[in-house]
Amino acid sequence: MAPLSKTGAALAALRDELSGEVFAPGDAGYDAARAGSRPAVIARCADPADVMRAVRFARDLDLPVAVGGAVGYGGVMVDLCRMREVSVAPEARTVRVEGGATMSGLDRACRPYGLAAPGAPDSAAGVAGFVLGGGTGWLDRAFGLAVDGLRGAELVTADAERIRAGPEEHPELFWALHGGGGNFGVATSLTLDLRELPEFGATLLLYRPERGPEVVRAFREAIETGPDRLSGALLYLSGPLGFVPEELVGRPVCGVLVTYAGGAGTLRELAAPLPVADGLPYAEALGMFDTRPGLRSLSSAECLTGLPDDLVDLYCSLGARMPVPTGTRHLLFPQGGAVAAGPHDYPVPFRDAPWVAHPFARWEDPADDERAVDWVREVRSGVAPWSTGDVPLDLIGDEGAERVRAGLGVGNMLRLEKVKRAYDPDNVFRFGHNVRPL
Repeated sequence: MAPLSKTGAALAALRDELSGEVFAPGDAGYDAARAGSRPAVIARCADPADVMRAVRFARDLDLPVAVGGAVGYGGVMVDLCRMREVSVAPEARTVRVEGGATMSGLDRACRPYGLAAPGAPDSAAGVAGFVLGGGTGWLDRAFGLAVDGLRGAELVTADAERIRAGPEEHPELFWALHGGGGNFGVATSLTLDLRELPEFGATLLLYRPERGPEVVRAFREAIETGPDRLSGALLYLSGPLGFVPEELVGRPVCGVLVTYAGGAGTLRELAAPLPVADGLPYAEALGMFDTRPGLRSLSSAECLTGLPDDLVDLYCSLGARMPVPTGTRHLLFPQGGAVAAGPHDYPVPFRDAPWVAHPFARWEDPADDERAVDWVREVRSGVAPWSTGDVPLDLIGDEGAERVRAGLGVGNMLRLEKVKRAYDPDNVFRFGHNVRPL
């Protein structure tokens, strides 16, 4: 850490140089911008040049850097909320998204052309973090993981230099970005492939919890016999959610979200074992499970070797025991299809798992901390006999170095550590699921 005199001078210079805004503790706007963290400085950047200035400021003061709310106490938060432009090239079927773009912005820009990219279930999620972390969503079985469509990325490195990574430019870095997240720089833009998606059907069906085993088995049958364009999730949920009938608020509810990368009519035919209702537009399906800011939360996941009947029964019993009414969700979703058929060279080793269990506890009252955390741990330990050992890193919090290795692939770590040494030898970008330089 630099002396206070140097810190004050550097901060004053950053305020003068940045086109965007700078917030430090005590400034008006700091609390609203800090996203639950306690950074030393927040740099709300307006363009890539601002990002370069912010990283250079951090390096001069020997401070770590993170994008958004992932920064810990004392670091520099690079806030990209002003960099949200999304530019679609319909003839080329590609889209360029700036580093602060959200999934809802991506979807709105692509929808008029009947195009889409695999995206996160949370419409407020950042595109760059989701893609580079190898995230999962409703279109994966049809089109593959979002990161499989990454065509190029522009980054600001730890040396405050602006570079472009692609198959021919910085190819090792480009490989590492397929799952390595924010370990190697600040992504100021991504170029992604798009797929034709003129229609998208989705329906959420709710059941009383005692019907869980029947519902899970029916959905399993539909997935195993249906086409790759059929997907969705099984879930137990609770809380005052707008789509939960009043009589079911405050108790666990069993649900099944059925999605189809096509028309609602075909969706109804494919989901015949379930009482399917009318479909919803893709944008509404994206926003169906948006996370309300300000809640306490703990998320985890386990990739599964399959979904046998004894695991079905265990999943349902764990759902019936989840903390209520806190907004907690207990999800089980299928992979396979284009996910399993995708490129296996990238550091996303979970693509061969046919199912993923995803406990996601959310609560408001600190008095619920213990029971919420205990329930997430109970789910993880309960499904452990069926675990593949791999994990989607975008679905878990800080669970230690071994889980990071499981999420990136033990066999990939040496290569990733060499890329880290080449582009961030001082581990400036060390928040989140960190890869340390070799």
